[in-house]
Amino acid sequence: MAKNVFGENLIPCSMMPLTGFFRTGCCETDEEDRGMHTVCAVMSDTFLRFSKGRGNDLSTPRPEYGFPGLQAGDKWCLCASRWMEAYQWGCAPLVYLEATDEATLDIIPLELLVSHALKTV
Repeated sequence: MAKNVFGENLIPCSMMPLTGFFRTGCCETDEEDRGMHTVCAVMSDTFLRFSKGRGNDLSTPRPEYGFPGLQAGDKWCLCASRWMEAYQWGCAPLVYLEATDEATLDIIPLELLVSHALKTV
């Protein structure tokens, strides 16, 4: 079973909308997931605008892919590198640590995640 940043069992991030690279609701990863979709984040309008400006429009529905489009308050498994980029630009979304895969720590120091942490999913 996948582990979170605390080395505990990874808990689901979101079932509605269904998230995760494997669309299991969890931010788990493996070698197929080149984007490392491991950060369970709560979308904000600021982050959604930032992501769209970077070429990844997460707010527009794409029914042909079963993607409902995200809005502020939705939980979603973000790529660790995108979260880090947003952090550097001052617009990183809040994260649920218990639902964030431990592989994230290869890119983002735990201290940064903790500084943007919410308590529970």
